[in-house]
Amino acid sequence: TLGHGTKGVFELLSGWRRTKENLPFKDRIADAYSDVMVTYTMTSSLYFITFGMGASPFTNIEAVKVFCQNMCVSILLNYFYIFSFFGSCLVFAGQLEQNRYHSIFCCKIPSAEYLDRKPVWFQTVMSDGHQQTSHHETNPYQHHFIQHFLREHYNEWITNIYVKPFVVILYLIYASFSFMGCLQISDGVNIINLLASDSPSVSYAMVQQKYFSNYSPVIGFYVYEPLEYWNSSVQEDLRRLCSGFTAVSWVEQYYQFLKVSNISANNKSDFISVLQSSFLKKPEFQHFRNDIIFSKAGDESNIIASRLYLVARTSRDKQKEVIEVLEKLRPLSLSKSIRFIVFNPSFVFMDHYSLSVTVPVLIAGFGVLLVLILTFFLVIHPLGNFWLILSITSIELGVLGLMTLWNVDMDCISILCLIYTLNFAIDHCAPLLYTFVLATEHTRTQCIKSSLQEHGTAILQNVTSFLIGLVPLLFVPSNLTFTLFKCLLLTGGCTLLHCFVILPVFLTFFPPSKKHHKKKKRAKRKEREEIECIEIQENPDHITTV
Repeated sequence: TLGHGTKGVFELLSGWRRTKENLPFKDRIADAYSDVMVTYTMTSSLYFITFGMGASPFTNIEAVKVFCQNMCVSILLNYFYIFSFFGSCLVFAGQLEQNRYHSIFCCKIPSAEYLDRKPVWFQTVMSDGHQQTSHHETNPYQHHFIQHFLREHYNEWITNIYVKPFVVILYLIYASFSFMGCLQISDGVNIINLLASDSPSVSYAMVQQKYFSNYSPVIGFYVYEPLEYWNSSVQEDLRRLCSGFTAVSWVEQYYQFLKVSNISANNKSDFISVLQSSFLKKPEFQHFRNDIIFSKAGDESNIIASRLYLVARTSRDKQKEVIEVLEKLRPLSLSKSIRFIVFNPSFVFMDHYSLSVTVPVLIAGFGVLLVLILTFFLVIHPLGNFWLILSITSIELGVLGLMTLWNVDMDCISILCLIYTLNFAIDHCAPLLYTFVLATEHTRTQCIKSSLQEHGTAILQNVTSFLIGLVPLLFVPSNLTFTLFKCLLLTGGCTLLHCFVILPVFLTFFPPSKKHHKKKKRAKRKEREEIECIEIQENPDHITTV
């Protein structure tokens, strides 16, 4: 809502202000809609299709699906709000202007003579800005302070020949850091990212990672069917499965107990009898009672289920090795003769993140493919489409690399933000680029100046509002929210950098060329040339010229 909805509001407001105030308000709103709503409809459709794929049944992560569903609803509400209610507000404002009513208090604006007799504060509040001069300007938007700053100062500065080398150096630095960050991408399976910042679990997790990071989480090994534990082949299978782990196992302790006590338990009755009457009665082994489930059928007891605990020794890259252990043990639970389940609460998050990276990446890939298809069928200018794809790629890679350097892992939130970055970049770069491509000025510099003058105010207002709207996220005690703040801050910053610094410079010395516009104008000018005929009539009194 902050990024796309406000973009439509500022673009439509800018289009309204560009119309002449002396036109009827119906013509003004028609001109504003024709300038803005075509591109806004295309970008809204792109948002809706991209996040609609995430909300579809093809997405197997409920969190991603809910996020994309909310996004689609927001896009629809934004579009219909701007298309209906906000447009009606502009019509109402146009009627007030035309009838000289105050835009806030909706009362008739007093005459200049009446205002002169009132205090300064009353004149400031009640004046419409045209009291001082008898001539009513048809386009006062040119005096808007952002528009004036862009036209008179910024456009001249950014297109200055001495500024361009520094912009090129700045972009090379930006690309270098982005590339460096892309080479250091790490997955987001750190459970700390899912906890509140002030949670005691964060302190525990940090201490555990600092001092005991060489050990995996305690993995529960659950055997859920009756086994012949007294059989030597079954004992060998259990040892093979537990090899490579530090095991906390009642089976190993019981085998050790039988060996030390010199007791033979090679059959079912002896094995279970010694286990119940002797082993589990000793104080040092009583904690194993909860690890064995017995069932009694008459006088005969059976072990129907049991559990062991395994701890793996890992290196510094603990999460990756634990995922490898998990992927290794799970297939064994299906292929081996012993049926078991391995589980630890952290496995839930590891499964979640292994999916949360692949599925949104596929959505982002489909989004990029969709952009290519749309720009292919809706060709305004081939080079304009090329520049759009190039700009989106640069912004996307910049956000990805810089967020990695800012210690943001590739988790569910950051991946979804990258999908949003794709749409946010299109939203802001596309109008600027296509206005430049279709401009008919003589030089590229004049074309980029007119593009910035037409869309720069709306882009600057929207990105500024977007970044200010992110400030409350800093005060939420959540690591996920802080990740969201970082990613969206980089999205807004990189988009602003490209729209106001990189593109205005690079477009002045790269194609498309504007020479064909010069030739067309010269041809039209020759067609319009007319020969002035002068007829001189001889008359002694005067000479008549026609």
